[in-house]
Amino acid sequence: MSPEQSFRDEYRQAKIPAPDNQTGQENLKMKTALILIDIQKDYFPGGRMELVGPVEASRNAGRLLAVFRAENLPIVHIRHVSIDEGTGFFLPNTDGIDFNESVKPLPDETVIEKHYPNSFRQTGLAALLEGEGIDRIVAGGMMSHICVDATVRAASDAGYKCLLAHDACATRDLSFDGVDVSAKQVHAAFMAALGLVYAQVASTEKIIDILKRQ
Repeated sequence: MSPEQSFRDEYRQAKIPAPDNQTGQENLKMKTALILIDIQKDYFPGGRMELVGPVEASRNAGRLLAVFRAENLPIVHIRHVSIDEGTGFFLPNTDGIDFNESVKPLPDETVIEKHYPNSFRQTGLAALLEGEGIDRIVAGGMMSHICVDATVRAASDAGYKCLLAHDACATRDLSFDGVDVSAKQVHAAFMAALGLVYAQVASTEKIIDILKRQ
């Protein structure tokens, strides 16, 4: 049994039944979708753009994925494919664009390809969410300061309520104007900024608890 299957079973056993008046379409959770952003091999050890802590973040993303699969809720996997040859990673026809095994899509799960940080830009994501009647998203992915940030801001601006799993995201060390900024600081700064206006930023455990109770 895989870790994802094991966690899915544990989640089902711990599930708190919804009240009788919160079933079917009346249950808020039925309007919630999971969006996992760019959890692809190039960000992992041995990849072309290795991040800090991608393995741990992908495991938490896998826990969220297990919950959404257990509840049969909409799941969207975002895959970035670079159209800029100078980028150096996520290049077409390389294994770096493949999803990490922790979050590998099932055959019936939606995969949306993007070419820009914002997952809504020139993709079918907005139409998909509208068609599913979604008004809230749960998000996680990579990198915290680029594609996660751009996608969550765009989702919020489009009117979606956003739950962002901070420990299901990862980023990398940066530098600016002679100042070195650790991945931990980069991540904290962007989570703090998103949490002010654009999303409810919480741990994977907290988000799973929210889903259990709705």
